[in-house]
Amino acid sequence: MNARPPLRRLIDLPGVANLELKALMKPAYRDPDQRADYPEIDACSAACFGLTADEAEAVPRPADWDGIECLPLSEQVSAFEAAGWDVTDDKRRPLKTLLQFNTQLWLALRGVAGELPFAPEAEHTADWAEKLTREAARFRKR
Repeated sequence: MNARPPLRRLIDLPGVANLELKALMKPAYRDPDQRADYPEIDACSAACFGLTADEAEAVPRPADWDGIECLPLSEQVSAFEAAGWDVTDDKRRPLKTLLQFNTQLWLALRGVAGELPFAPEAEHTADWAEKLTREAARFRKR
């Protein structure tokens, strides 16, 4: 059985959890139309994806682009999960700031513009356990 790698969490990217907390306290952080009032949103987006939301909106889409960033959030959550990303909070609700980052993430995931944040490769637990078992056996032989 192929073990599916764990989903990358949007909230774990630098600065996103802080913005999510601010969006909880001040709902205007959630509204893409008020993004200009909060430069930290663009700074976080540029740091994570290499482009701001305004730059992402200006990127020309390929001819076969399906407009996925315009779908309802519930459908996007499922699509992000299929692409290996968890864009929900701990209660499995879409992040309050998801509309601030969804376009950049879709463009980066599909290789159209921007970049995905660096993620170290996860060490396989089975490989680690096997290595530890071999080392223990070698130690006992001495």
